Amino acid sequence: MLSNKYSEITLENARNVAPLLSDAAAEIEAERALTPAVLNAMHDAKLFRLTLPLRDNGLELPLPALAQVAEIIAGADASAGWCLGQAFGCAMSAAFMDKVASQQVFGAREAVLAWGAGVQGRMEATDGGYLVSGTWRFASGSHHATWLGGHSKVFETDGNPREGASGRQADRTALFPREQAVMADDWHVMGLRGTRSEGYTVENLFVPEGLTLDRDTPAECQVDTTLFRFPTTNVYAAVFSSVALGIAQSAFDHLKTLGMEKHARAAQTSMRDSPVFQAKLAELRAQLESARAYKHAIISEIWETVDNTGELTMDDRARIRLATTYAINEATSAVEQIYRLAGSTAIFDNEPFERRFRDIHALSQQVQGRHSNFETVGRYMLGLGANTIFM
Repeated sequence: MLSNKYSEITLENARNVAPLLSDAAAEIEAERALTPAVLNAMHDAKLFRLTLPLRDNGLELPLPALAQVAEIIAGADASAGWCLGQAFGCAMSAAFMDKVASQQVFGAREAVLAWGAGVQGRMEATDGGYLVSGTWRFASGSHHATWLGGHSKVFETDGNPREGASGRQADRTALFPREQAVMADDWHVMGLRGTRSEGYTVENLFVPEGLTLDRDTPAECQVDTTLFRFPTTNVYAAVFSSVALGIAQSAFDHLKTLGMEKHARAAQTSMRDSPVFQAKLAELRAQLESARAYKHAIISEIWETVDNTGELTMDDRARIRLATTYAINEATSAVEQIYRLAGSTAIFDNEPFERRFRDIHALSQQVQGRHSNFETVGRYMLGLGANTIFM
């Protein structure tokens, strides 16, 4: 099923929260963080609980609905949309823990888990758990998170690397309260400023075994439902591409409004009466709607297949990667064109165009939007042994 009993009310809640996010966008940008009022509204709408298992009082929304929510929120504020998308993937870790541990992490109303990119830490086995050390960066939402995670290489008590099922060194993710980490004020960036994607460090921190997990090992998953048959990389691809489309759609809507009002200097006609502007506006709409429709069709088709068969194939993952990368790149292209069409209006920081321009270019630098993803999928299609780690 493409929706569950929570889907419609959640979409309605997201639409109701969106105006508050739009009004707070300048403050979010200035503070480089989601505001307390914004976070309170998002928690009231249970937006941070959409990928928690039903057993943990989550809503466990289907992937197509998650993508729609992400686009609505990002259309109002890109940083809020990105933080929410990141939280979706992190919250899925609840399914890889027993209920006692997951309630410890996600039981509170304000619970949010954030983690940094890459396997950057070290976990050394000890009685009852691990001693964890490491520094992780790019942890979107870490400023308002209640818990953090650290992806780490695992070592035995004697210091030797632990071998994983693949024959390579094992890695796990350790979860710990945010206050146990030393945060770094290192998020001074061009776009997505409000995500406050700060880094953090822990040193010889004891983490109990029950608060560690291997999110890439299906055998560790304790919830046998459709959402948790998708690896987090596919969920991130689906929702971050929707964030890109939300940014682009908002920029398009503002351009249309501008076109109804503006008469460019030295132009013989208003923007509204310009055949060039008319044609470009129509082309941009087709570009965005085509990218959205393609991505939604692929994700919906694959969701239904997995829901019916219980199996997500590598072909499915390649199609998700292709559709989502395409959507991000089309959204980025659209915002670039919109920025130019808006003329000098676009350069003022009290107008929405320059922030949308910065946000989409910050987003497109992330792994989900890399043009090399097309090469990966193409190599897979041709049987050339592609690296499928991000598929």
